[in-house]
Amino acid sequence: MMQGTGIVSWMGRLHAKDRHISRLVIFTVLWMLFMAITRFNRFYTVLNFQTMASQFPEFGIMSLGVMLCMISGGIDLSAVSIANFSSILMARVLLSLTTETGLLPIYAIPLVLVLAALVGAAWGIFNGILVSKFKIPPILATMGTGELVRGLCVAMTNGNAVSRFSRIYAQTITGRLFGLVPVQLVFFMVMVVLVWVLLSKTVFGTKLYMLGTSTTAAEYSGLKVDTLLIKTYMLSGLCAAIGGMIMLANYNSARADYGTVYTLQCILIVVLGGVSPNGGKGRIGGVVLAIILLRMLETGINRFPNISSYYILLIWGGVLISVMVLNHFTESSTTRMFKKALKVGRHKDSR
Repeated sequence: MMQGTGIVSWMGRLHAKDRHISRLVIFTVLWMLFMAITRFNRFYTVLNFQTMASQFPEFGIMSLGVMLCMISGGIDLSAVSIANFSSILMARVLLSLTTETGLLPIYAIPLVLVLAALVGAAWGIFNGILVSKFKIPPILATMGTGELVRGLCVAMTNGNAVSRFSRIYAQTITGRLFGLVPVQLVFFMVMVVLVWVLLSKTVFGTKLYMLGTSTTAAEYSGLKVDTLLIKTYMLSGLCAAIGGMIMLANYNSARADYGTVYTLQCILIVVLGGVSPNGGKGRIGGVVLAIILLRMLETGINRFPNISSYYILLIWGGVLISVMVLNHFTESSTTRMFKKALKVGRHKDSR
């Protein structure tokens, strides 16, 4: 009984501290209970959880980049295209370095990883310049970049997949530490820690939240807004490239149209995780929970053969709209309560 009271008390404190995270925790627990009742033997297996842990890092890392842009008051719609561009370049280099026996030089994997990171960061800088220097709205700038990069991907590959390179790369990135933990999950965890440190322990994070809250106030505070935006989109491009590294390993090939659903998914994850589309608000904990919840939802739905996988996009779109409507009413309610408290305080002061 005391344990139950403790859990309720903990949930109450969590809800008071962050409503978005508390809602995600509740939804996740309810979904896990539902799957335990309906599909326990098909969902609760070590292999299933290992599969989920190897699948969500590719779009999860992209979501971290989109989160940074949204906190700044912008958005990045080019992440998937940049990921595919990076993976295509990697695949072409790996193909050129693959020997007749299917082996790779010892420097091949580090080389393509560095190449992808540089290319992703470069496209991110390009986005940042469009947004900061040319004052193009982020949604239009990144959409245009996304189409440009996608066109380059198609031109480079003629719309075909780049494959038949050494499997050593895929075996390295999709391996398991200690035979249990997927390497892709390690990539994701490292990126989560780095982004958390960046947002909560550095001056950059403080400036980013300030910029997202009010661009005008940030400028008057002496912040170099243009430089901050360029760095933010550069980091988003880097996250996209790392997502592309994992995609290349998971598919063992690269193509211009891989991961097309990830654009919507990344936006849904970030908004569901409590990041405000208007900027200035959001915690990485909520985004990580949203990533895990969406992967569990999709995997769980696939365990019901009567439900077509084509309904996934319908579900994601519905969830995104529902979350934004819920956030609107929640924020409106909070604003009304704040104004009421302020009014009462002023009334007391006048007395």
